Amino acid sequence: MPVITAPHEFDVSDLFVDLHPIFARHLYLKVEGFNFAGSIKLKAAREIVAQAEAAGVLGPGSTLVESSSGNMGVALSMLAANRGYRFVCVTDSRCNAATRRTMEAFGAEVHTITEPHPVDGFLGARIRYVQEMCAADEKVVWLNQYEAPGNWMAHYRTTGPAIADRFPELDILVIGAGTTGTLMGCARYFHEHRPDVRVVAVDSIGSVTFGGPPSPRHIPGLGTSIRPGLLDESFVDSVVHVDERDTVRICRQLASHGYHFGGSTGTAVAGALSWLRDNAERGVTAVTVAPDLGERYLDTIYDDNWVRDTFDDAALAGDDEERNEGRAAR
Repeated sequence: MPVITAPHEFDVSDLFVDLHPIFARHLYLKVEGFNFAGSIKLKAAREIVAQAEAAGVLGPGSTLVESSSGNMGVALSMLAANRGYRFVCVTDSRCNAATRRTMEAFGAEVHTITEPHPVDGFLGARIRYVQEMCAADEKVVWLNQYEAPGNWMAHYRTTGPAIADRFPELDILVIGAGTTGTLMGCARYFHEHRPDVRVVAVDSIGSVTFGGPPSPRHIPGLGTSIRPGLLDESFVDSVVHVDERDTVRICRQLASHGYHFGGSTGTAVAGALSWLRDNAERGVTAVTVAPDLGERYLDTIYDDNWVRDTFDDAALAGDDEERNEGRAAR
């Protein structure tokens, strides 16, 4: 039995769920929520912190600060506690209560931005607050997940190879776009090692990442109000934009079959199904990624009142078209 010497040394890299019984597509979901931080962000956080330590940017007495909608904040909270750093997470009002409490349980300080920047939205307001913290204290270190190369390098080294090893006949790789670290790391890996695999990026409607018009978004995880510095669209073959109502419907449909995932997963699966329906024969094999599990979304995506107040009753309806399509295929 393996001995775990520190929490940042443990993750699960080989768990996949076959979604064909639900959606009648050869779509597989790489599950990333079974590690101590509860999300894929542990990989990037571990790499970014290690690089900062190696470069001498981080050391005794340093205070880590990061802008995060949730999962990166939790991962850094855990790593900071393990390494003895003070950590301040700058988030906004869309961050759910369970995530905030998890960060605080690790000893992190959580600062919540309540008003978006008039041009750059909540992300812009968060980044400005982080920059003010850094300017006021030289011991404050902003890791900057939106620019740090360790963000994509972590997935180039781990997530991409794990998918390639499990699926030697993979046709389509579908990755949700937030900071674009996972997207860029996996896309770069497949571009170099399996260039025949098509890379599809999934974004939320209202995000500006791929040049779309900004509009309010309510589910944390995917999408940005400022184009991520890591993004290089030359590695991306196609982009799908998903309405958050479809995110809710897919999350709830997965839950009705025993799979409890977070909002980013619902968006990624909805985008994958949309792309496959419009562009591919049923025999192709596709993989997407589930960044986290669903327990942090019980008060939002899985709460009927929140869904009604945020969207409308239609968001509570099942995806009847996809379900009927699945029945016909079976």
